[in-house]
Order: sequence, then C-alpha cells, then structure tokens
Amino acid sequence: MITPGIIVIGILLIYLFSVVNILREYERAVIFRLGRLLPDAKGPGMILVFWPIDRMERVSLRTVTMDVPAQDVITRDNVTVKVNAIVYFRVLDASKAVVTVENYLYATSQLAQTTLRSVLGEVELDGLLSQREELNARLQAILDEQTDVWGIKVSMVEIKTVDLPTEMQRAMARQAEAERERRAKVIHAEGEFQAAERLRDAAAVLAEEPIAFQLRYLSTLTEIGIEQNSTVVFPVPVDLFAPFLNKGQGKEG
Repeated sequence: MITPGIIVIGILLIYLFSVVNILREYERAVIFRLGRLLPDAKGPGMILVFWPIDRMERVSLRTVTMDVPAQDVITRDNVTVKVNAIVYFRVLDASKAVVTVENYLYATSQLAQTTLRSVLGEVELDGLLSQREELNARLQAILDEQTDVWGIKVSMVEIKTVDLPTEMQRAMARQAEAERERRAKVIHAEGEFQAAERLRDAAAVLAEEPIAFQLRYLSTLTEIGIEQNSTVVFPVPVDLFAPFLNKGQGKEG
C-alpha cells in the first residue's frame, strides 16, 4: 500500500535528482537566483540548480567557426564583388555573453557581416585581391575590440572567396594575357641585345686577328659540308692565303 509518506519521499528524490546537473569540461553555467545573477559562472563538474528559484544558462567555451554569408561589397574603385569570410571566436566570460547581449552568436554574425562590408568597401579591387593578410588582420582587430564587451574573443578572420563579375573576370584575363606578352617581348629583346653584344665582341676579336677569322671561315665550310648532302661551292677570298703568302715571301727574302 502506498502511503502519503512514500509519495513525499519519492517526490523529494525526484527533486534532488533534478537539481543535479553535470557540466562538461568546456561548459560553464550562468545561474540566476530569483532573477539575480550569481557572481561567478559554475562548472565544470557537478553543480546544483535549485529550481524554481534558480535558472541556468549553459555556455560553451569552445571555439566557434562561423561562416559569414556572402556580402555584396562595392570597392573604392566602384567594383561590385561578393565576398564571404570565416570568423573564429570563443567565449571568455560566460556571464557577459549571457547578460550583456541577447544572443551572442547572432550578434557576432551580424557584426561580422557589417564590418566585412565597411572594411572591404574602403579598399580598391587590386588591394582586395592582393592584401588578404592585412585585411584579415584588420577585420580581426575590429571585431575583437567590438565584441570584448560581450566577453567574446575573436581569434581569427579569414576572407574565404571573392566572386568577381563576369565582365571583370574577362577584363582581368585580357590584362594578364597582355602582361605575359609584354614580358615575353622584353625577354626576347634582352636575349637579342645580349646576342648582339656577344657578336660585337666576337667581331672585334676577329678583326684584331685575321688568321682567326680565316680559321672560322674554314670551320664554317666544314660544318656546312657535313650537314648538306649536295655540293656547295664557296668563293675563296684571296685574302685567305695572304698570311701564308706573306710568310713565304719573307722566307725567300
């Protein structure tokens, strides 16, 4: 037979079990007692929450990875692009995160979107594409400063993708192609200039040594004779034999 005493004991046991809460290592509990915030956040481990006079809010201290939706950004040189980013942040003060802002996740997301548009709107398109590290650091500093009153620490902001209009992509492709052609022409011109210098130096050496010029002439004839199957007739300049004739005349004299 169930007596009123057993019923009371059962109710007390159920209540005692219900007031026991287990918090993980990365969790903290913000407790309001009769509407007033208790001084320090509780946890981790086992804590007691005596409802209905106590109300508990669980807060995770792990780093949150928030994907900022793509934003339409107008750069300083009036180019419209779509940019999205990733924000990494975590709660440092659980009490501030619960008391000072209604929903710190939503508030941080909205703040990240507006900050992304305002900061990237101050730079030109070339800067947006080439200065990612500087822009990431600037976004992180601004968000960290503004969320500090919420007990939140923004550790990193990364610009994820920058989507350009189709017309701008074509224009940039043409510009890149023109730049590659310019570099190719410059390299070719430098090669021609260096080759001309070497030929000039070789001509100067051959002019100083006539015998070297004649030997080079004979070497060229030999190379052509090896490579060609047909007979090639070259006129032999009389000057080719002048050094030998001069030497012969010197001996006779």
